[in-house]
Amino acid sequence: MTRVVGGILGRDGSYRDPMWELDVRLTPLEQQLLRTWEVRRLQFIAHGGASMLTTHQTYSRLEHSLGLFALAAYFDVDDLAARVAALLHDIGHLPFSHTFEGLAGLHHHRIGEQRMLGLRPLLAGHGVDVDEVIAIESGSRPSVLRGERGLKLDHLESFLRSGRVHGRLMEPPPQTLKRLWVSEGAVHTDLATATYLAELATGEAQYLCSLEDAVPSGVMRGLVARLLSGDLLDQITWMTDDELWAVLLADPRTSEDAERLRRDPLGWEVVVDDGTDGYAYQVDKLYLTTACVDGVPIELPTAELPTLPWTCRIVWRS
Repeated sequence: MTRVVGGILGRDGSYRDPMWELDVRLTPLEQQLLRTWEVRRLQFIAHGGASMLTTHQTYSRLEHSLGLFALAAYFDVDDLAARVAALLHDIGHLPFSHTFEGLAGLHHHRIGEQRMLGLRPLLAGHGVDVDEVIAIESGSRPSVLRGERGLKLDHLESFLRSGRVHGRLMEPPPQTLKRLWVSEGAVHTDLATATYLAELATGEAQYLCSLEDAVPSGVMRGLVARLLSGDLLDQITWMTDDELWAVLLADPRTSEDAERLRRDPLGWEVVVDDGTDGYAYQVDKLYLTTACVDGVPIELPTAELPTLPWTCRIVWRS
């Protein structure tokens, strides 16, 4: 029977990931988790953060989480705690994903752990220990999701999903998937495929230090920093992207630049950070792990990568 709806609700007890072309039979717990606000909220958080204003990377954090969930079930269908960890691994994200990470001490891993603990009764009712789920997410309990070294499934999922919308893929993801296996939490493959995945990682790194990412991320981060001393600090962790936009557009301290960013992103210029006008922006971390070949992560291919920390200042010029 032909599937007519690519749904994310698990309504018929199953989920099909359209990018990976994987079908997963959902457990009753997974069906219930898809209805919780902790998970449902991720449909209203852009996976690419503020760059959804300037790129095709407009898909949601839930889409990525479901992709990781499908991969976890594909590589280890019987590890129910790992499947739950994959589904819940991003529930602590702030609006626009990583855009505000670290501001006022806010970190999505800490927030996510607290939210997982809040789901303890639901998980326990289905025989899943929330402490085991947290241990899987942190890497202290072995699973297909994370090992001590090498490319993990979370980053694999991100590299290919991002690479697809940015036009960097050389083949459909299901073809790549056929050449992959997971051992001790790391992705293993042949040398040609590992090199291809590493090139996707370097492409992602270059994108994270481009005008298309720096302008929206730098301006949005600066605007939110202006407001975090007030009630917003208590509210932002549960906000969705649209709810935060409403605040930024309504507050007189942020409304002008928020409107400028929405209407004319190219009115902003990326310049050397001289500590004067505009919004300071800095990239401190790039995700450059590689797949294993013959049990060892390969070296990154020769590519021009940004030097960290990568800093700039975003100035309105229009």
